[in-house]
Order: sequence, then C-alpha cells, then structure tokens
Amino acid sequence: MENNMLYLIFGWLGSIGLILGYLPQAIQTIRTRQTDGISLPGFCMMALGSFCFMCQGLMLCIEQGISTGIFFFITNFITAACAAIIFVIKMRNDHFKK
Repeated sequence: MENNMLYLIFGWLGSIGLILGYLPQAIQTIRTRQTDGISLPGFCMMALGSFCFMCQGLMLCIEQGISTGIFFFITNFITAACAAIIFVIKMRNDHFKK
C-alpha cells in the first residue's frame, strides 16, 4: 500500500474517532444544558486546538489539493462548531448563576 493511501486511511480514521468522541458531549450539553462538569480553561484550549487544526487543514487543501487536508478541515470544523455551542451554553449558565 502506498504511503499516500495510509495517510488518507489514518487521517479519516482519526477524524471519525475525534468526531465520535466529541459529538456525544455536545449533544448531551445541548439536551440537558448542564455544564457544571466542564472546565472552561481546558475546554477553551481544546476549542483553540480545533480551530488551529481547521486552519491547517484549509491551508493544506489550498496548497496541496483538497484530498490532502480535507479530513483535518472537516473534523475540526465539526469539533469547533460543537465547541462554540457548548461555550455559549457554558457562558450563559455561568452568567445566570451569579
């Protein structure tokens, strides 16, 4: 198998794993609106990481072709969107607790 094929396989498997790991937390937070167990600094760092990897994927798509960085972009776009939703809910909950 070529290295390029292995690159794509591991990229897509990693993408699926991250999405399936992140999405349940987002769904649970949206349904229950409970954010007490979420560490805001840690969560913000994870969101920043998703945003940076999303930018990296976009840059790879532009520089080397869409197949090279598309899984970075798609995966981190989804996780960044989930992070934004959870962040808004967390900030609202923390604001109304005061």
